[in-house]
Amino acid sequence: MKYVKLERAGQPIWGVLEGDVVRTLAEPPFDRICYDGGSLLLSALEAGEDGLRLLAPCEATKIICVGKNYYDHAMEMGEGVPDRPILFLKGPNTVNRPGGEVHAPAFVERLDYEGELALVISRRAKDVKEEDFADYILGYTCLNDVTARDVQKSDGQWTRGKSMDGFAPIGPILTDEVDGANLHLETRLNGAVVQSSSTTLFMTKIPALLAFITASMTLEPGDVVTTGTPAGIGPMKPGDVVEVEIEGIGVLRSRIV
Repeated sequence: MKYVKLERAGQPIWGVLEGDVVRTLAEPPFDRICYDGGSLLLSALEAGEDGLRLLAPCEATKIICVGKNYYDHAMEMGEGVPDRPILFLKGPNTVNRPGGEVHAPAFVERLDYEGELALVISRRAKDVKEEDFADYILGYTCLNDVTARDVQKSDGQWTRGKSMDGFAPIGPILTDEVDGANLHLETRLNGAVVQSSSTTLFMTKIPALLAFITASMTLEPGDVVTTGTPAGIGPMKPGDVVEVEIEGIGVLRSRIV
């Protein structure tokens, strides 16, 4: 299925995308799919008619991120290859909608893009076995792990540089119709390709990643796990448009202001 989350009349609502039609749901799609009998055209949603707009397709209590899950990015950062996944958190305050604006506080001197494949958890997950990983994934989506790079480096740890308001654009859709282990990812800055890679190059694959994370912490329905960025990270400035495109999912577009 392909899921979307949208705002209608000021209220969030989930839907299932079927061709050019969004069939709206009575509740989030974690326990079951419960249609409410309503529908709307995708074109109306994309055009923002009647106050409609896409939201990030999650209900995140937390975003669990992986640092240096691509060998080339680990080399790019110049700090060696980790012998286990490096985890860090972004708070729910960072969630940003598709097509939204990213604004950094004035004291940030370098703001970076990091295009990534993310997944959304479908049910409470603790001590997940690798062979059962798919039972806990509602679907896959795009994420931009926006980073205040100068703050990250000066602080010596990553919380503040990664967790400023709006620093996690997510979307545009969530789908279980792709193979997260074999997807092409591309990030563009003002139309120019700056990252191009494949999830086949993950150092820690998704089954092992979920097992590693849930050995330490419980994931809740709607939480987001994002899988790391490939080489090619770089700075953004006000006026820039960043696009993260993953095959079978779509294009996550953000404007820097």
